[in-house]
Amino acid sequence: MRRLFGSVRARATLGATLVVAVALVAAGAAVLLSLRSNLIGEAGTQAERSARAVASELAAGTPYDKLSGLDGDDGPVQVLDEQKRLVAASEDLERISGTDSDRVKPRPAATPSGDGDGDDDSDDAGEALEPGEISGESLFSNGSATIDGEAQDYRFAAVEVETHDRGHLKVYAGSPLAAEHGAVRTALTVMLIGFPLLLGVVAAVTWLVTRRALRPVEGIRREMAAITQSEDLGRRVPEPDTHDEIARLASTTNETLAALETSVERQRRFVADASHELRSPIASLRTQLEVAAAHPELLDLDGAVEDTVRLQRLAADLLLLARLDAGERPSDAKVDLAGLAREAAEGRTGVTVDAEPVEVAGSRGQLGRVLANLLDNAQRHARSAVTVNVRREGDRAVVGVADDGDGVPDGDRERIFERFVRLDAARSRDDGGAGLGLAIARDVAVRHGGTLTAGRGPAGGALFELRLPLA
Repeated sequence: MRRLFGSVRARATLGATLVVAVALVAAGAAVLLSLRSNLIGEAGTQAERSARAVASELAAGTPYDKLSGLDGDDGPVQVLDEQKRLVAASEDLERISGTDSDRVKPRPAATPSGDGDGDDDSDDAGEALEPGEISGESLFSNGSATIDGEAQDYRFAAVEVETHDRGHLKVYAGSPLAAEHGAVRTALTVMLIGFPLLLGVVAAVTWLVTRRALRPVEGIRREMAAITQSEDLGRRVPEPDTHDEIARLASTTNETLAALETSVERQRRFVADASHELRSPIASLRTQLEVAAAHPELLDLDGAVEDTVRLQRLAADLLLLARLDAGERPSDAKVDLAGLAREAAEGRTGVTVDAEPVEVAGSRGQLGRVLANLLDNAQRHARSAVTVNVRREGDRAVVGVADDGDGVPDGDRERIFERFVRLDAARSRDDGGAGLGLAIARDVAVRHGGTLTAGRGPAGGALFELRLPLA
């Protein structure tokens, strides 16, 4: 069963069929009840008309044997007196039920003194009527009657009449319910035959429409499986021209594949660049150690320490980038940027700090690393002076680091934030730069909900502005 309804198409077909089935059953029941009610109402109206016709003749003084409604053509008729005795009935009436009397043959009425059964039926006489007056209300009931050997169900209407010489009488007239039964049976038969056919059509149409609608999804699945198997992230899934949810799914899938391809390519370049950056200090350190092993008097201890420090810094940078790429979230501690800027500038030559107290939420260690990287970069390119400015602008804290160097060309102001990128003037590795400082600074800024941009400073050099949301 789980395998049978394991597909979206099967579940959609089943769901649509069940909904339509419930709707059809509810609608069919409502139609049958309404049809039955209307037909019973029409039968009751016909029975009331017949009863009132007989009551009118009785009010006019017509004898029982002269009543026109007793021929049985329109249905069974009974006339009961005040003691519920049958005083007149339709011809050929053999059996009746559903009225106040099941007798089919009249018998003499009781004497006014009531020496018969002694029952006092004055409470059952109904409303008080004047002689010759017919009751305006009718009572209805369902029953059956057998006329001339044919039994049928009837709708009975009871009408009371006050006569001049025969007292209070009640007239029962019946109208057959055969039409109602026949119509209900016919409608039920049509529903029992038509509803399954209609449900079959609904199921088939839903199955075909769903299959057509899900065909692009199957194409996307096949292409994704092929991409996974081939590991070719340059491939893309087909995008249908339907402009619906499936088309948007395909578009989003392609965007995800493009982002994944970019990420993988970036990771590959990162590994290649990291290997290249690590190879030079490791090779230099190995050479010095091999020379020292052969000729201890030629050991360049300062150079070995410098290469080791470079390796340590590069390993720390790579570790921090790995944590940032893994989605490490900064803490929510409050950090005073003014104090942090003064700490980062302490002990540096030619660095001026102009700061007002501004607090942001984040990691003190990571933000300190950003300021240190910006100051390292500024001092590397400055001629004589570096200026640090911390201020508040609206709901943002702004840290500006400017130098009086040559500045950054307009075309390189975004490229310098890429990993392992060094401009021509900064390609020397002697100062320990590996092209990761600005990349780390921007990644940390983004993780803190901020931005880091490069521009031109007041002295014509580079200006790096870090903008972070206020705490």
